[in-house]
Amino acid sequence: MSTKPFSLAIHGGAGTLLKGQMTAEKEAAYKQALLQALEAGYTILEKKGTSLDAVEAAVRLLEDSPLFNAGKGSVFTAEGTHEMDAAIMEGKKLRAGAVSLVSGIKNPISLARDVMEKSEHVFLAGEGAVRFAEDNNYDIVTSQYFYDEFRYQQWQDLKGSDSFQLDHSVKKDSKFGTVGAVACDAFGTVAAATSTGGMTNKKWGRVGDSPMIGAGNYANNKTCAVSCTGSGEFFIRGVVAYDVSCLMEYKGMSLAEATNEVIHKRILEIGGDGGLIAVDAQGNIAMPFNTEGMYRAYKTIDKEGVFIYKD
Repeated sequence: MSTKPFSLAIHGGAGTLLKGQMTAEKEAAYKQALLQALEAGYTILEKKGTSLDAVEAAVRLLEDSPLFNAGKGSVFTAEGTHEMDAAIMEGKKLRAGAVSLVSGIKNPISLARDVMEKSEHVFLAGEGAVRFAEDNNYDIVTSQYFYDEFRYQQWQDLKGSDSFQLDHSVKKDSKFGTVGAVACDAFGTVAAATSTGGMTNKKWGRVGDSPMIGAGNYANNKTCAVSCTGSGEFFIRGVVAYDVSCLMEYKGMSLAEATNEVIHKRILEIGGDGGLIAVDAQGNIAMPFNTEGMYRAYKTIDKEGVFIYKD
């Protein structure tokens, strides 16, 4: 079987990332973290591994970094806890797994994959999802593991108020702290993985688009794999990830055309903002966003890049 061009793209969230408002050290740290995740996923593809393994490996590393609002870096809820969401999907048989409102799990993306592979279900939430993790011998860690001084101070600024915030920001401008990866492997199968800690000071078990198949995460070999980051409520209403796939499947658009239509037109028309990363079954990559910046990186056989701003 002849191998096809393989590629990988990752993101660490979109939003108000203005040049000059981040120290050179912090910028270097973000780029280094993105690069490590990129290398981890790409190495798997180079060794003829699956796109599913590649996106899980990349997202696990992003979850392990306190720089991103997922896994270890998850933001505080109104109750001072951490509620994490994640989803994973592969495009060959449209298999998917997702978890929401889970606490004490270091790598929610791996739990989402286990839901896909070890249960009869697609989506588990809350205490039930944690029980499933325990049944599968996960270590449930204490909240101390997720404690980050910067995140704690973010929460203190909003605590007791009705405000919530979509992650690190200047004067309440937002950065949507989601992490994600999309890949096309040497066999032409695409996969997508997305993980998030949600909104700072969120209440009532709020769930964003990240764990919702078709909204924040989607993969289909006929079209593409997509991982979103943005104002979750709008991405849910716009069914963004599936919309990109639909435009390709039914309107015959290219990956670039479909992703631009959704991010620069459709989501803006209903008042949402953010971005996405996508890859098609030919290994083409698109990373559009309509905010000031998006932490993103990609690698193909002959090109690679790590970016934060619009440049």
